[in-house]
Amino acid sequence: MGSTSAFVIRWINFFTMILALLVVGFGFWMSTHNDECRRSLTIPVIALGGVIFLISLVGFLGAWKNISCLLWTYLIMLFVVLVAIMVFTVLAFIITNPGTGHVVPGARFKEYRLQDYSSWFVKQLNDTEKWNHLRSCLVKSDDCNNLSKRYKTLKQYKLAELTPMEAGCCRPPAECGYPAVNASYFDLSYHPVSTNIDCKLYKNARFVRCYDCDSCKAGVAQYMKTEWRVVAIFNVILFVILSFVYFVGCCARRNAGGSDAKGHGR
Repeated sequence: MGSTSAFVIRWINFFTMILALLVVGFGFWMSTHNDECRRSLTIPVIALGGVIFLISLVGFLGAWKNISCLLWTYLIMLFVVLVAIMVFTVLAFIITNPGTGHVVPGARFKEYRLQDYSSWFVKQLNDTEKWNHLRSCLVKSDDCNNLSKRYKTLKQYKLAELTPMEAGCCRPPAECGYPAVNASYFDLSYHPVSTNIDCKLYKNARFVRCYDCDSCKAGVAQYMKTEWRVVAIFNVILFVILSFVYFVGCCARRNAGGSDAKGHGR
């Protein structure tokens, strides 16, 4: 079992090192991208690849040379990763638990309200500096301006299944009562029937839209909730896999410790 566990750990970490190098390479590729929003993810991606490579290198060398000290270090680092994954996953499920969409009469999409989400989401999205950065990314994406190209007629637009961000950032809330002229333009000459501040914040200008509305922040919150849930589920699977690797690593370390003891005995 000892030699088998060392063999398994060695090859698992060898392939993981290759994966880590690909992650680092992807990070450097992102740094050359013209989109500032994507470039902002460069450092986290490169850092993640670097950490994975370091842990895998320690595990590979420890299993290859049968060095108990390196395997101890590898197991400690892997244990910290397992704890971090578990904590993040639990928090992700707790934070993303609240929040749901509200049906829009006569439409196939839903609208979202910021107050429905966790206080953590609300705090992050109401941070002026963070929102300004997110807002610039939303404007640059040009998704709102492309709606009129995707939906040529008003009937098509009303039957469209808009994403949470399209429903919240590209149009005024339905309660405002503004008639839609097309997918990108609303008749604002009507007096809003709601006191919702978003009704006054919405403008047809391509760089304004409803990007400063709470409905837009709620759309982003819903998008983040969905993404976090996917990541959390992936983390559960990753946790199970890494737990198996940790168990095999413990066997390899025990075998290395036994080899060291025999060597000293001789």
